[in-house]
Amino acid sequence: MVTPNQIERLYSRFTSLDRGDCGTLSREDFLRIPELAINPLGERIVNAFFEESGNDRVNFLQFMQVLARFRPIKKNSPNRLNSRQQKLRFAFKMYDLDNDDLISKDELLAILHMMVGANISEEQLTSIAERTIVEADENGDGMISFEEFCKALERTDVEQKMSIRFLS
Repeated sequence: MVTPNQIERLYSRFTSLDRGDCGTLSREDFLRIPELAINPLGERIVNAFFEESGNDRVNFLQFMQVLARFRPIKKNSPNRLNSRQQKLRFAFKMYDLDNDDLISKDELLAILHMMVGANISEEQLTSIAERTIVEADENGDGMISFEEFCKALERTDVEQKMSIRFLS
């Protein structure tokens, strides 16, 4: 549960981003957040807010619903927005560039390019992408499904890695 104090802090942050003073945020508003501006996946993260809302502006409730995924997980809340399953679904969508519910080698390569830029050679990136697909792809279709993605991250502490401290 989000406390009234946390809602106040988030609303204050929301209104400070709302440069047009219209009660909604645009993509440009989000990209003014320094942490998103410098994050190589910042644009993908911002897209998640707009996929939820279904239009080109996000209101405070929609803003809260996306941020809820980053709250630390409490026991006995399996169907919440911040459950392990929901956190994994959010992460999966960051990689699924064409929204077909599969991660291809090309999508993985594109994300790797976003994350490391020119710091690693093309051959090394291709090798990483190919190895990742081979290791995670259980049915041999050359793609990673959501189920395969979850299985590959079985031993990863997604709950901790996808939690934001200021929402705890």
